[in-house]
Amino acid sequence: MSRYEPGLIEPKWQHAWDEAGVFLARRDPAKPKYYVLEMFPYPSGRIHMGHVRNYTMGDVVARFMAAKGYSVLHPMGWDAFGMPAENAAMERGGHPKDWTYQNIADMRGQMKPLGLSIDWSREFATCDPEYYGQQQSMFLDMLAAGLIYRKAAMVNWDPVDMTVLANEQVIDGRGWRSGALVERRELTQWFFKISDYSGELLEALDGLTNWPEKVRLMQANWIGKSRGLQFAFTTHGAPEGFDRLEVYTTRPDTLLGASFAAISPDHPLAKHLERHDPAVAAFVAECRRGGTSAEAIETGEKLGMDTGITVLHPFDEDWQLPVYIANFILMDYGTGAIFGCPAHDQRDHDFAKKYGLDIIPVLVPDDGWEVQAVLRKEDAIDVEWEGNEGRRAFPREAGATETIEAIAAFDFGSEPYIALSFEEQRYIRGFFGKEMISPRDAVAAAIAECEARGVGRGVTNFRLRDWGLSRQRYWGCPIPVVHCEACGVVPEAKENLPVRLPDDVTFDKPGNPLDRHPSWRDCACPKCGAPARRETDTMDTFVDSSWYYARFTSPHAETPTDAEDAAYWMNVDQYIGGIEHAILHLLYSRFFARAMHKTGHLPASAIEPFNALFTQGMVTHEIYKTTDAQGRPVYHLPEDVVDGKLRDGTPVEVIPSAKMSKSKKNVVDPANIIAQFGADTARWFVMSDSPPERDVEWTSSGADAAFKHLSRVWTLCSRIGEMPADHVGEGDDALLRATAKAVDEVTRGIETFAFNKAIASLYGFTNTLAKANASTPAMKHAIRTLAQLMSPMVPHIAESIWTYQGGAGLCAQAPWPKADPALLIDDTVTLPIQINGKRRAEISVPKDMPTAEVEKIALADEAVVKFLAGQPVKKIIVVPGRIINVVV
Repeated sequence: MSRYEPGLIEPKWQHAWDEAGVFLARRDPAKPKYYVLEMFPYPSGRIHMGHVRNYTMGDVVARFMAAKGYSVLHPMGWDAFGMPAENAAMERGGHPKDWTYQNIADMRGQMKPLGLSIDWSREFATCDPEYYGQQQSMFLDMLAAGLIYRKAAMVNWDPVDMTVLANEQVIDGRGWRSGALVERRELTQWFFKISDYSGELLEALDGLTNWPEKVRLMQANWIGKSRGLQFAFTTHGAPEGFDRLEVYTTRPDTLLGASFAAISPDHPLAKHLERHDPAVAAFVAECRRGGTSAEAIETGEKLGMDTGITVLHPFDEDWQLPVYIANFILMDYGTGAIFGCPAHDQRDHDFAKKYGLDIIPVLVPDDGWEVQAVLRKEDAIDVEWEGNEGRRAFPREAGATETIEAIAAFDFGSEPYIALSFEEQRYIRGFFGKEMISPRDAVAAAIAECEARGVGRGVTNFRLRDWGLSRQRYWGCPIPVVHCEACGVVPEAKENLPVRLPDDVTFDKPGNPLDRHPSWRDCACPKCGAPARRETDTMDTFVDSSWYYARFTSPHAETPTDAEDAAYWMNVDQYIGGIEHAILHLLYSRFFARAMHKTGHLPASAIEPFNALFTQGMVTHEIYKTTDAQGRPVYHLPEDVVDGKLRDGTPVEVIPSAKMSKSKKNVVDPANIIAQFGADTARWFVMSDSPPERDVEWTSSGADAAFKHLSRVWTLCSRIGEMPADHVGEGDDALLRATAKAVDEVTRGIETFAFNKAIASLYGFTNTLAKANASTPAMKHAIRTLAQLMSPMVPHIAESIWTYQGGAGLCAQAPWPKADPALLIDDTVTLPIQINGKRRAEISVPKDMPTAEVEKIALADEAVVKFLAGQPVKKIIVVPGRIINVVV
């Protein structure tokens, strides 16, 4: 073999794999199946090293499982609808379709040189009419099944993108793509009934044991199950028809501390007042311009307007509470109305202080302890109690959970109550005549007392709201319904699907181009044939990505899925993607699988579509910055910086490694790395440098070291290939054991996603093989095994080594090596040698060697002889299997 030249060998083997159809997924009832899937990319035009790491992880698993005898499905597609394509059309001219398909071609061209074991025959883009036509067909099925409905609702409106956003797409009160402050508007929208599945989606999380715990927790928190009291205040001075005000509260134990009631600006009562009072209308408009996220509401200024209406406290008709419209009350949780207990809720406390309302304590400290500081769930702070057992402090931990656990472990005098929040650090005295109720029992006791008095009833609520899917954009899947004056809303006939997007649209005006496209918009009613208008809203792009995994099982079927293919390939056995999709994409996909089952498109076994989930870390890089004449930062590409300077000698400021970002110009282009080092080097580096769930920093020195190691393996292969066929060595048995150990360690590393540990074992095995003095057959067997073990990570160099050393067929199709269990039993033990209490050497001896023989070998060791320098040995003590002590 000549020197290592990846630019020559990598295209060669990629062509060989394609010619042999190695990666075509075949349904084979005689084999177990394995479906590995990385979250498909948005076609932005360029891939980055994060893509390389993500897809290499999936590729390692796919190649490994194929070698283990599985029929493997490893597909690729494109999440291709969405605002960026429209923005590009508006900014640069042209058409979103052209921009998208050109980017797909560019990214496919960048990905193929990586040598990924992808079945490209299954490729599709969500903007393909063949794909979104099947999505429209499922929409009609789900509409008929009662899973979709249409209603007027307050929505999050992005004034820049001019479209509706789901709650999950509002980040810190701003649109997740545009960054614009989101407004609240009332529009008629289409919704998925995801809330019907709240309980099921929550309970099923317990069965997803191969998902990261943090993802399951994030979903559980988003679904937000709570137990509380629903009751009604009697109103005084309210308009006709509003004689009762329904309230849901999770803290009925604080009812005796109520000092006001408040309603959402979107509450029916507020809307009624808005229509008849300009001052109310102005205030409500101001509220709707504010942030809508939980964080924005929590941290923003609390604003309210006294309506002049009062409500009667349910336990005392002489106790009247003022009713405010408040900007921190959301209509889409509970009833859109609350009571405020300022003494025991920070948000209510801020509001009461601002508007001069009463603050009535309900919860009082236990006599034995004086609270010196408090713990809030949201921000774990140092907590101290001083009382009859002295001072105890619980320091700030990494998060509230750990602090809570520390407090829970402490016995508060004679009462081991757990302090979880401001209120719960105090005992409730005199609640409904009872002497004392512990914090953990207070809510249940309050609900029971209220139910006994006929005040309300205990109910379980969920935070999860129905999924609004309507978007006022062009570049999305058209909603397949028409609006007929005679028939109302009419589903499009399935034989007319797909409802294709028109190509002849312009983006020279704000808003949705479909609204101003009469030849597309105006149509005949599928029911009566009369003139009608198409729905011009398109579907949220999260619909596209909520079922693509199922379409991959039969991407060319004339129905959304093929029953036999879905039954064979589903579920996805290993799903790989970023933690940023923990709520939006994964929750919607779980719902969609259930909806697809209900409408006959997936088997019952696939209602949880992803058996295992892995969330990978990011690839990071240093940032290089200079400052221009005006003091503004200027960022520079990594390839333009050498030894901390630009090519013209200008020194640069090096900012510590951070997520790769185009704006910071710290993105490493995989094409440049492949051109310089080869795809195998890039793959080896992103797998070897850190555990895959953690971030990995890309460095040029790291890439260079990876390339040098692969070159060393190449040279080792050449040396072994040149050995005489009749060479006889002395280390065959040791090499066989080292080979078996490598097989065992690499196998376990891949199976547990500890790819960096697998590669560490391969480094060790390479070193062992380089030093070995074994027979030629043993050396060739070892190097072929090394090639197989390296193949999932660096498949191109592995193929060359495999072929050069006489491996049969393609390494990519060779069965995975198995370790002989007998060879994994280590018959030797390494014993450290201490001389006068200090470690000076070590020896390896058979485990069953007699003590006298161990003593002889220890005293004959070169390092021991050198250190003793002729001194007489007073005593030698051998502790079998552990240590040798020499006293001089």
